[in-house]
Amino acid sequence: MSTSDKRGPLQVARRARLLEQLRRDGVLRVSDLTDALGASTVTIRRDIAQLASEGLVRRVHGGVALPAAGDRRVPDVDGPFAGTVGMLVPSLDYYWPHVARGAEEAARDLDLRIVLRGSSYDTEDDRPQLNRLVDQGVDALIVAPRMDVRTAQQNIEWLAGLGLPVVLLERTATAGPHHAHLESVVSDHAQGAAMAVRHLAGLGHRKVGVVLATPSPTRPHVHRGWLEGVTECGLDLTDTVDMLVPDAKSPDCRAALDKTLDLCLETGTTALLVHADAEAIALVQRCEERHLSIPGDLSVIAYDDEVAGLFSPALTAVRPPRRSIGRAAVRLAADRLSDPGRPTHRTVISPSLRIRDSAAAPR
Repeated sequence: MSTSDKRGPLQVARRARLLEQLRRDGVLRVSDLTDALGASTVTIRRDIAQLASEGLVRRVHGGVALPAAGDRRVPDVDGPFAGTVGMLVPSLDYYWPHVARGAEEAARDLDLRIVLRGSSYDTEDDRPQLNRLVDQGVDALIVAPRMDVRTAQQNIEWLAGLGLPVVLLERTATAGPHHAHLESVVSDHAQGAAMAVRHLAGLGHRKVGVVLATPSPTRPHVHRGWLEGVTECGLDLTDTVDMLVPDAKSPDCRAALDKTLDLCLETGTTALLVHADAEAIALVQRCEERHLSIPGDLSVIAYDDEVAGLFSPALTAVRPPRRSIGRAAVRLAADRLSDPGRPTHRTVISPSLRIRDSAAAPR
């Protein structure tokens, strides 16, 4: 069945009126069309997307125009898309590629197109990248914004007022005078960390420490889950290792790992939860250099499971549901496009624990 066959009579009539006004005025803003046609911003943007895919209009900043002279429609090989979802993630080389692949899988099932842009954990403002996506005429946004910069709340308010479906990835936020939540999909990182602690306690460890990479936005959630797990299992918190270490690439990391291992030996800490994989691998390598065996002298569980299973010994690890996060975000955006009045949804997805060779009962 073609896309045009799926249209109802109201859609056909509305798009015909849109084209009629466009032929009369040449260029129209989305806000003009919402008033003139009595439809929501999301509905008008979907109409424009469909008409643009058919070569009947062209998108311009904030609105729509008739095709320029000589414009030719180049059809998509898979047919026209039902809509376009802009996606902004803070990295394209760690963690987020899996999320993006999950989003692309869900988009393909829903006849949506993903437009992906990468930001940076060092950026002070996500707005320029977001503006570029909006200028491309996307119908919805999926965003993992920086939440620890001065522009964060300003950008959240801007996103909330766009008139587009917005889904936050691995972030939660509120906007407006009533602090209404934006839609979001997050991993339950605290639950994943607590799961690791329970596993180590079940093996017989009574002192389970935590080592966290300083720059990670996941760090506070993992720490909270570690503390909840230790408390729930009745483990001894006295002098237990609770360390922040620099990124594994930092020249200061080695000294921080040595301090961590010294504290483990001094306090009788026999197991560690380490975020993230790179820091866990660096710590295990430092153990080998110091003739400490894994898991004989120290059990280690990594958090992230990007490459933990490829190391030797293969590291037991908590794996966040990266692909599921991407898939769920696209489905939330699609549901909002089809039903703009639906209640706000906030989705929480549980990580899993992958048992391998780096955790065992203490000696």
